[in-house]
Amino acid sequence: MRWTLFVVLTTSLLATGARADLKVGYVDLQRALLEVSEGQSAKAKLKAEMDKKKAEIDAEQARLTDDKAVLDKQGAMMSEEVRTQKFTEWQKRLYEAMQKAQKVQMELADRERTELKKIFEKMDPIIAAIAQREGLTMVFEKTDSGLVYAPPSLDLTNELVRTYNEKHPAKGGGASAAKPTPKDAPKQ
Repeated sequence: MRWTLFVVLTTSLLATGARADLKVGYVDLQRALLEVSEGQSAKAKLKAEMDKKKAEIDAEQARLTDDKAVLDKQGAMMSEEVRTQKFTEWQKRLYEAMQKAQKVQMELADRERTELKKIFEKMDPIIAAIAQREGLTMVFEKTDSGLVYAPPSLDLTNELVRTYNEKHPAKGGGASAAKPTPKDAPKQ
């Protein structure tokens, strides 16, 4: 009984001592992505491309809708063979349009992943440098880590955004003016 009590107390004391040396922080990578100039530029570029592709797809869908309405109106005046042929052609175009829309969606998602991955890869060494400078043992990602609560004083996101923008200014500068990151923001 005494031995068990000794082991429990020793383990508790060692764990308490280890916790005293443990310093942690966290970053909100999704927020950082939206706030860094390169992220804003990438999002704007991807949105413009997506809007252009969406307009093309919408135009094709409008043509298909119009063609279907004409086919429905004129179908009664066509022979069964011609009506079946026209409807089959229309279905084929509809299928091809759906396939194209799905392909475009997948391509845009891949492009977004690629662009965001480049930015996240540039963030990693900045996070490591901040952690080393601050003497942190661990830095968690706010969203994906399962972090339920942490005081704002442990949030390194503002420092990450400020440092990232200094090291990697956006090319073109258009999006960086949209939402400037204050350099004198309090360090958290």
